[in-house]
Amino acid sequence: PATMSSPVPADSLWPRVAKLFLLLLQLCAPRASPQPHRCPAACICTSDLLSCSRQMLQRVPQALPLTTTTLDLSHNALTQLHDRWLAALPHLEALHISHNQIRDLSPRAFHNASFLRHLDMSSNHLQAVETHYFEALVSLEELLLYNNRITRVDENAFAKLSGLRKVYLSWNNLTTFPFHVVQGLGIYNLRTLDLSSNSLSSLPVEVLAALPENIGNGLYLHNNPIRCSCPLYLMLQRWKQRGFSSVKDFFEEHTCRVSDNVPRSLIKFLEHSRMFENCSASTEDALLSHLEVMVGRPVLLTCNTSNTSLPHAATTYMWITPHHEPIKHPGNSNLSLEVYHNGSLRIAIAKPWLSGVYVGLAMNSPYNFSRMCEVNVTVLYPKPAGETFSTGLTTLLGCIVSLVLVIIYLYLTPCRCLGCCKKPAPLSPPQECSAQSSILSTTPPATDGPNRKASANKHVVFLEPIRETQNGKIRLALGEDFPDPKHPKVLQLKSDSESISSVFSDTPIVS
Repeated sequence: PATMSSPVPADSLWPRVAKLFLLLLQLCAPRASPQPHRCPAACICTSDLLSCSRQMLQRVPQALPLTTTTLDLSHNALTQLHDRWLAALPHLEALHISHNQIRDLSPRAFHNASFLRHLDMSSNHLQAVETHYFEALVSLEELLLYNNRITRVDENAFAKLSGLRKVYLSWNNLTTFPFHVVQGLGIYNLRTLDLSSNSLSSLPVEVLAALPENIGNGLYLHNNPIRCSCPLYLMLQRWKQRGFSSVKDFFEEHTCRVSDNVPRSLIKFLEHSRMFENCSASTEDALLSHLEVMVGRPVLLTCNTSNTSLPHAATTYMWITPHHEPIKHPGNSNLSLEVYHNGSLRIAIAKPWLSGVYVGLAMNSPYNFSRMCEVNVTVLYPKPAGETFSTGLTTLLGCIVSLVLVIIYLYLTPCRCLGCCKKPAPLSPPQECSAQSSILSTTPPATDGPNRKASANKHVVFLEPIRETQNGKIRLALGEDFPDPKHPKVLQLKSDSESISSVFSDTPIVS
């Protein structure tokens, strides 16, 4: 107790307090984030968005945040991308590098970017699309390469991109394109292939015509100097009749070149089609058959498998629905559409939205298939069983009945004032059966007010209907020259007044 109560010297206490204070500072001071998590000075960072746009960058910033899912490097001065530069961004899904000066890509520029789904490299200086450019982007869905200087696309450039849905190659310098590789791409996922505004001089119409419906709907070929031909015209007209967006939305921009010797001899051959009037229908139109079915019933679509040149043993079958959905064996997810091993398609229950053209395909590899047939299915509603009259006949019958009722009403309606017809006034000439005739048969009224008396010097008597009524009866004005109420003229006036009052008070006049 004595030691506990002894005071501690101040010289030994202050060093201990200083050490404790420094220890607290070290514990409470915020730790610096690792270098990869810092936001570059020229960029703007959010939770998962990193924007370095319009900073005149000549190289990609270092130490990018790991949480980035969208990276925007557009509108800069980038000329190249180093190998594995995306290794530090494992969650990247969208990359925008448009409006730069990139001429080519290194063999491993997009390695370690297996989750990338959207890539925009438009408005750069790319000269070609090589095989190694995008082969590592196995999850890529959208590829934007428009407004470059591309003159060549390698036939294996998109071979490993099974999930690719949209490819934009417009406004380049392409003179040819490997359309045969599109068959492998477009069987399942490809929806848009934009080759418009290039320098394509010829097209393999036979290959394009055999493409599935989902590719034809999104294959944009307008604004190219293609050589005019009947097969090309018939194919595009057929796509137009099917309502393909690639033709319908750019109908006036489809051009073809009349002469190879005159480069500018371009015509809008779909809009001005007189020179193609003698083109005969293609053989594909002969494969189109029509089928009508009542709603709610099952449908079985079959094709003649002898039309295909593929070996039967190695052949598998697929159908393209009117909604551009590929259906293979066994069918879609809910089995409302089933594909049998012999190539037939069964629609379990016919519904109105299932109407349209179904295309049957036979294939033995993703790159080799042929069109078997096309069936235009129309789903109809049955007519009611008790329906005996058509709509036009029912309408005509209603008009005739209405006309007969109007004639009966006009000509066979009994007189509404029989009392005035049976009891004419004894001292007056025969009156017509109307209140207006008894009034108008007298002398026209003067322009005085309604309560005025007849002038004594005129010695006239007339009846004048007054707008005001008293107890539901019309008031009449009598001249002062007949003071005797039993005078014959006065009796006549009273009789006329009573008949008029009876008419206006009993029943209304029906016109």
